[in-house]
Amino acid sequence: MGLCLGSTFPQGGEIHRPMSDSKLSIVVIDEDPVRAAILMDGLAEAGHAEVALIDDVNNLLKKIFAIDPDVILIDLENPSRDSLEQMFQVSREVRRPTAVFVDETDRAMTDAAIDAGVSAYIVDGLKKERVNQIVDLTISRFNAFSRLQSELSAAKTALSERKIIKRAKGILMQTRGMSEEEAYAALRKTAMNEKKRIVDIASSLVTADRIAS
Repeated sequence: MGLCLGSTFPQGGEIHRPMSDSKLSIVVIDEDPVRAAILMDGLAEAGHAEVALIDDVNNLLKKIFAIDPDVILIDLENPSRDSLEQMFQVSREVRRPTAVFVDETDRAMTDAAIDAGVSAYIVDGLKKERVNQIVDLTISRFNAFSRLQSELSAAKTALSERKIIKRAKGILMQTRGMSEEEAYAALRKTAMNEKKRIVDIASSLVTADRIAS
């Protein structure tokens, strides 16, 4: 079984249910009834009861949103590039743990899957006994990327806020002759008095200074 793991950061929340939880809502997307049966049987044998099959990809996103699954399994066998792109669009839009099964692929399609945020890209690995393991893996990778995205977002926000506070301190130092410590103390005191965050006070000061300039 070839296995390619996605490396982008889905923006949906983490799936907190245990990975082996039979109450997971799973949707299988497969227009081939024989191959769909492999996935459905594998899920049933693993104890998953809330499983829906979509065997017609017309209005696919609407159908998925109506089901609102925890996990999405997509089987494409030997897909065209157009059908692959449609499924990658599902991964980008729905933002749920998503595994895509294909019989063969190339580097461009693998890269496209990664860029789309597909959690697991399974090449020549459609086997009933591996389905539950792949569900677990898909959720695990999705959650790992979600946590990393949250950490990156928090770091970017913190950096942006530090820049705003630094700019506000500079304004106070220039206009009121304060030292850096005095400027920060003034921002903190105002924030406490107004029951706001320091960065909110700093942002207001920076905006006012920009308007006055």
